[in-house]
Amino acid sequence: MFVIVVYDVDVERVNKVNKYLKRYLFWVQNSVFEGEINKDLMDKMMSGLSKILKEKDSAVVYIFDGFRIERKILGVVKGFTDNII
Repeated sequence: MFVIVVYDVDVERVNKVNKYLKRYLFWVQNSVFEGEINKDLMDKMMSGLSKILKEKDSAVVYIFDGFRIERKILGVVKGFTDNII
């Protein structure tokens, strides 16, 4: 499956999140990662990322699996979420 991760974290954790996500995906822009990943690694990545995020942090994971598109939000929900994709 193809995954895009977008995050908004406190400046104190930016490098930690960046370094962590580089284990699984490619860094394409500030606070944006993407790449192909299998289900097991995806679950492991999501679990580890959840442990890094604190109360004001947020990460949005877009999962493209064939024709199915899913969005998962970790941490704080920011903005409207009703009509995305």
